[in-house]
Amino acid sequence: MIKKILIANRGEIAVRIVRACAEMGIRSVAIFSDADRHALHVKRADEAHSIGAEPLAGYLNPRKLVNLAVETGCDALHPGYGFLSENAELADICAERGIKFIGPAAEVIRRMGDKTEARRSMIKAGVPVTPGTEGNVADIHEALREGDRIGYPVMLKATSGGGGRGIRRCNSREELEQNFPRVISEATKAFGSAEVFLEKCIVNPKHIEAQILGDSFGNVVHLFERDCSIQRRNQKLIEIAPSPQLTPEQRAYIGDLAVRAAKAVNYENAGTVEFLLADGEVYFMEMNTRVQVEHTITEEITGIDIVREQIRIASGLPLSVKQEDIHHRGYALQFRINAEDPKNNFLPSFGKITRYYAPGGPGVRTDTAIYTGYTIPPFYDSMCLKLVVWALTWEEAMDRGLRALDDMRLQGVKTTAAYYQEILRNPEFRSGQFNTSFVESHPELTNYSIKRKPEELALAIAAAIAAHAGL
Repeated sequence: MIKKILIANRGEIAVRIVRACAEMGIRSVAIFSDADRHALHVKRADEAHSIGAEPLAGYLNPRKLVNLAVETGCDALHPGYGFLSENAELADICAERGIKFIGPAAEVIRRMGDKTEARRSMIKAGVPVTPGTEGNVADIHEALREGDRIGYPVMLKATSGGGGRGIRRCNSREELEQNFPRVISEATKAFGSAEVFLEKCIVNPKHIEAQILGDSFGNVVHLFERDCSIQRRNQKLIEIAPSPQLTPEQRAYIGDLAVRAAKAVNYENAGTVEFLLADGEVYFMEMNTRVQVEHTITEEITGIDIVREQIRIASGLPLSVKQEDIHHRGYALQFRINAEDPKNNFLPSFGKITRYYAPGGPGVRTDTAIYTGYTIPPFYDSMCLKLVVWALTWEEAMDRGLRALDDMRLQGVKTTAAYYQEILRNPEFRSGQFNTSFVESHPELTNYSIKRKPEELALAIAAAIAAHAGL
């Protein structure tokens, strides 16, 4: 069994992994840049080590991280999500230095990280994919020929892309010509590769993803699906498990497809297979070779600790559950509470948190790394916390979400919390029938008014009086 883990990440996912380690009797090692010196994951881990003054460089240096794991006596490394979580070089260096990488093999990361290779693997496995190019396009001239063949609109995608970056919808030849150099530039800067390909744009689909787990004994299971259709510019805002939009037959079909996809590439550890659903047809989109931000809601409806399973699998143990033992109960929603101002085109709102009070009560969970007095640095993702609610029915889950969002107190920065309340009140959302166009189709939802709570007003008045009195 793994005895000590270096957590090659920061923020709430690092705290999440620290907690799993504590429950399993495993020592945890945190890393931090100068900007993260007072972060919660640093305070909660058994050990914490500096990776330098620069905000990003240390988190993105695979050899330095693995060397630190060796120096601190770790026998494993968990990459979390983001940063180097889908970096095959990190997995290779771990293997080279005798450190267990808590994730799939480097070969699988490379294979699934290359979107054109992933498409070929899925086609061979009999998993339906969207129509598109067989491989990468060499230049704009080939892109235009392929766009004419596939039919507009098309999606121009970075082959090594992910996280909603390196992707543009092109409704015509003119838009493809305009977007081609932009995607090439973004892909080169973000992923170090200028390779791109084309897919048919599935207009206003539902975005459905299935959580899978695979061990080194060839066992693969799915933990049902999550609905990620509520998104803005390909960035997920609210996730739901299970999807209120699927029939039992569709649910079983997508779960079987996800298992088939994982087995086709000999997948080991936790991963996610993402699909688009439109007009009753299901299309493979991509496979994420890491734990997802939204793994929390799958844990809530199945009772399975995904991070614990990741560590068990990396330790060489078989899955703790069989497919027939896995059931889902109720509905869970996750709200990504971002430090952004929805009323000002979601402008980031970094700064000091003057007050934070976590919501609680039945069926409420918060995964976060913030606290009162913490300053959100401007160098990283704007997410403050993940607020998760669970209830037996879809209606009860939405109502619990409204209550939990109202319970929460997060002052000092602007957040997306009030905007999510507007979504929860929207009849279309409450009907359980929506797609990826929901956010852009409802710009009026950002026209909410924020009513100050009596205690907030009293606090502001007290602060003004104290300042006037020179206290």
